[in-house]
Amino acid sequence: MTIQYYGYPKCTTCRKASKWLKDNDIEYIDNHIAENPPTKDLLQKMFEVSGLELKKFFNTSGMKYRELGLKDKLPTMSEDEQFALLASDGMLIKRPVVFDGEKLTLGFKEQQFEDVWKTS
Repeated sequence: MTIQYYGYPKCTTCRKASKWLKDNDIEYIDNHIAENPPTKDLLQKMFEVSGLELKKFFNTSGMKYRELGLKDKLPTMSEDEQFALLASDGMLIKRPVVFDGEKLTLGFKEQQFEDVWKTS
Protein backbone atom coordinates (compact mmCIF):
# COMPACT_ATOMS: atom_id res chain seq x y z
CA MET A 1 0.00 0.00 0.00
CA THR A 2 1.21 3.48 -0.83
CA ILE A 3 1.96 5.65 2.17
CA GLN A 4 -1.06 7.77 3.04
CA TYR A 5 -0.36 11.06 4.78
CA TYR A 6 -3.21 12.86 6.54
CA GLY A 7 -2.34 16.38 7.57
CA TYR A 8 -3.65 19.90 7.83
CA PRO A 9 -1.78 22.52 5.75
CA LYS A 10 -1.91 25.21 8.45
CA CYS A 11 -0.55 22.86 11.13
CA THR A 12 3.13 23.51 11.91
CA THR A 13 3.70 19.92 13.05
CA CYS A 14 2.14 18.61 9.82
CA ARG A 15 4.41 20.85 7.74
CA LYS A 16 7.47 19.54 9.62
CA ALA A 17 6.39 15.94 9.00
CA SER A 18 5.69 16.59 5.32
CA LYS A 19 9.05 18.30 4.90
CA TRP A 20 10.80 15.37 6.60
CA LEU A 21 9.14 12.87 4.25
CA LYS A 22 10.09 14.96 1.20
CA ASP A 23 13.65 15.53 2.42
CA ASN A 24 14.03 11.77 2.84
CA ASP A 25 12.60 11.00 -0.63
CA ILE A 26 9.63 9.12 0.78
CA GLU A 27 6.72 9.19 -1.62
CA TYR A 28 3.26 9.55 -0.18
CA ILE A 29 -0.28 10.55 -1.05
CA ASP A 30 -1.14 13.84 0.65
CA ASN A 31 -4.64 13.89 2.14
CA HIS A 32 -6.13 17.07 3.64
CA ILE A 33 -7.42 15.67 6.93
CA ALA A 34 -10.27 18.19 7.24
CA GLU A 35 -11.50 17.82 3.65
CA ASN A 36 -10.78 14.11 3.24
CA PRO A 37 -10.62 12.40 6.66
CA PRO A 38 -9.93 8.68 6.87
CA THR A 39 -13.07 6.53 6.78
CA LYS A 40 -14.32 4.65 9.82
CA ASP A 41 -13.06 1.36 8.32
CA LEU A 42 -9.63 2.84 7.61
CA LEU A 43 -9.44 4.30 11.12
CA GLN A 44 -10.23 0.86 12.55
CA LYS A 45 -7.45 -0.69 10.47
CA MET A 46 -5.03 2.06 11.58
CA PHE A 47 -6.00 1.44 15.18
CA GLU A 48 -5.44 -2.32 14.89
CA VAL A 49 -2.00 -1.82 13.33
CA SER A 50 -0.93 0.90 15.75
CA GLY A 51 -1.09 -0.97 19.04
CA LEU A 52 -2.13 2.36 20.62
CA GLU A 53 -5.10 3.17 22.81
CA LEU A 54 -7.99 4.59 20.79
CA LYS A 55 -7.93 7.83 22.79
CA LYS A 56 -4.45 8.52 21.34
CA PHE A 57 -6.14 9.07 17.96
CA PHE A 58 -7.98 12.12 19.28
CA ASN A 59 -6.53 15.61 18.87
CA THR A 60 -6.96 16.45 22.56
CA SER A 61 -5.49 19.94 22.13
CA GLY A 62 -7.89 20.85 19.32
CA MET A 63 -10.71 23.36 19.65
CA LYS A 64 -13.28 20.87 18.33
CA TYR A 65 -12.31 18.33 21.01
CA ARG A 66 -12.85 20.92 23.75
CA GLU A 67 -16.05 22.32 22.19
CA LEU A 68 -17.62 18.87 22.17
CA GLY A 69 -16.52 18.14 25.75
CA LEU A 70 -14.92 14.88 24.64
CA LYS A 71 -12.63 14.62 27.66
CA ASP A 72 -15.70 13.71 29.70
CA LYS A 73 -17.66 11.90 26.97
CA LEU A 74 -15.03 9.53 25.52
CA PRO A 75 -14.82 7.19 28.54
CA THR A 76 -18.53 6.37 28.21
CA MET A 77 -18.55 6.00 24.41
CA SER A 78 -18.21 2.63 22.69
CA GLU A 79 -15.27 2.05 20.33
CA ASP A 80 -17.71 2.04 17.44
CA GLU A 81 -19.05 5.46 18.46
CA GLN A 82 -15.51 6.81 18.83
CA PHE A 83 -14.52 5.58 15.35
CA ALA A 84 -17.68 7.12 13.86
CA LEU A 85 -16.91 10.42 15.60
CA LEU A 86 -13.30 10.47 14.35
CA ALA A 87 -14.42 9.69 10.79
CA SER A 88 -17.02 12.46 10.93
CA ASP A 89 -14.50 15.27 11.46
CA GLY A 90 -10.83 15.12 10.54
CA MET A 91 -10.07 17.97 12.94
CA LEU A 92 -10.74 15.55 15.82
CA ILE A 93 -7.90 13.28 14.70
CA LYS A 94 -4.38 13.73 16.03
CA ARG A 95 -2.23 14.74 13.12
CA PRO A 96 -0.37 14.12 11.04
CA VAL A 97 -1.27 10.49 10.49
CA VAL A 98 1.10 8.52 8.26
CA PHE A 99 -0.01 5.00 7.35
CA ASP A 100 1.06 2.38 4.83
CA GLY A 101 -1.21 -0.52 5.75
CA GLU A 102 1.36 -2.08 8.09
CA LYS A 103 2.94 0.82 9.98
CA LEU A 104 1.47 3.99 11.45
CA THR A 105 2.73 7.15 13.08
CA LEU A 106 0.58 9.74 14.84
CA GLY A 107 1.99 13.21 15.26
CA PHE A 108 5.57 14.02 14.35
CA LYS A 109 8.65 13.07 16.25
CA GLU A 110 11.71 13.03 14.04
CA GLN A 111 13.27 9.99 15.74
CA GLN A 112 10.06 8.02 15.35
CA PHE A 113 9.89 8.91 11.65
CA GLU A 114 13.54 7.82 11.28
CA ASP A 115 12.73 4.47 12.93
CA VAL A 116 9.47 3.79 11.12
CA TRP A 117 9.71 5.37 7.65
CA LYS A 118 13.38 5.20 6.69
CA THR A 119 13.92 1.98 4.80
CA SER A 120 17.24 0.79 3.51
